[in-house]
Amino acid sequence: MAATAGGLAAHLVGSLPVDDAETAFRTLGGALGAHLRCLPDGETGRRRRWISFINDMLQAHPDLEIDPDVPVLEFRQWDGKLVYAVERLRVRAGVDAAGLAFATGYAEDAIRNHAVFARLGEEGAVPQGVRYQICMATPLAIAYNFISPNAYDDFLAPYTAHLRAELGRIADALPHGEIAWQWDVCPEVLMWEGYYGLEEDQRGRILGSLGEIGDMVPETVDLGYHLCYGSPQDEHMVQPKDLGVCVEMANGIAGSVSRAIRYIHMPVPRERGDEAFFRPLQDLALEEGTALYLGLVHEGDAEGNANKLAQARKFAAVAGIAAECGLGRGDPDSLPDMIEQHRLLAEAG
Repeated sequence: MAATAGGLAAHLVGSLPVDDAETAFRTLGGALGAHLRCLPDGETGRRRRWISFINDMLQAHPDLEIDPDVPVLEFRQWDGKLVYAVERLRVRAGVDAAGLAFATGYAEDAIRNHAVFARLGEEGAVPQGVRYQICMATPLAIAYNFISPNAYDDFLAPYTAHLRAELGRIADALPHGEIAWQWDVCPEVLMWEGYYGLEEDQRGRILGSLGEIGDMVPETVDLGYHLCYGSPQDEHMVQPKDLGVCVEMANGIAGSVSRAIRYIHMPVPRERGDEAFFRPLQDLALEEGTALYLGLVHEGDAEGNANKLAQARKFAAVAGIAAECGLGRGDPDSLPDMIEQHRLLAEAG
C-alpha cells in the first residue's frame, strides 16, 4: 500500500456526489493525492444509494416473493423519523434455494472503472502507488434489510456464493497490487445494537459471515472493513453511546479473519468530541499492521475534527481519518469543503 507523504492517511469511504468514476478519481486524486492510500470510484449511478439497487433486483426476482408472515420493516432513524419501509422477501415454494442466481453487476462495475483508474494513473491524475478501492455490501447487509428472517438460511448461502464469484471475477481480471477491497458493514452494526429486534442473538452469525467474506479476498489484495451506523438521510439510524460496539466488532472481526486486515474504519458523530466516547478504544486489540481509521471529518468544523482526533489519540493510535460514511447522498456543494477538511486534518497529522 502506498505511503502518505507525511501526516495521516485520508480515507474515502465510498460514494461521492459526482457524475461518474472519472470525476471521482480526478477530484480526489488532485486534492488529496499525497494522503491517499486507496481511491474509490464514487459509487455513482445506480450504486449511489448504496444497496437500494439490490433491493430493486430482489423485488423483481422471479424466485422470490413477499413474505406475508412478517410485517413491513420500517427503517426509523434515531429520532423516530420514518426513513423508508421495505416488504421483506422469501424464496417461492418449490424453488431450490441453493440454485438461486443473482445479478448485482459488482464485477462489471469494478472491472470497467479500473480501466479508467489505470488510464488516469498513466496520465498522472491518480498518484502512483494509490490502490483502486472496491467497496461491496456484505451478505448480511442484504439479508437483514430485505429478506424475511424466515428465509435467512435459504438466502445467505447462495448470495454469499454469488459475491464470492463476483470477487473471483474481479481478482482474475485486475492486478492484485493495484486494488484494495472494502467490506461495508452497516446492518450488522445496527443488529449488534439491537436495532432489528430479533430475539435470537446474531453476534455469532455476524462474525462468522464477516470472517468468511474476509477470507474470500486474496492475500495479495489489501482488505479493509468500514463499520457504519447508517445514514440514508445523513443521520445515524442509531446514535451510539460510545465506540464500544465498534471496538467489540473490530476485535471480533480480527479474531474471525485468518488473513491480514489492512484497516478498520469506525464512524464518529459530529456531536461527539468528548473523551468518554473514545474511551472504549483502549480495549481495541487489532493485529500489528491493521490500521485504525476514524470517520471524524465533518463539514465546516476543522476545530471540532481536530479535537475529536486528539481525544481519540488518548486511547489508541489513529492512522487515518475519514468521514462517517460515504458522501454520495449529501449536497454536492458540500464536497469541496469536505475534501478540504480531509486535507487539513491529514496534513496536520
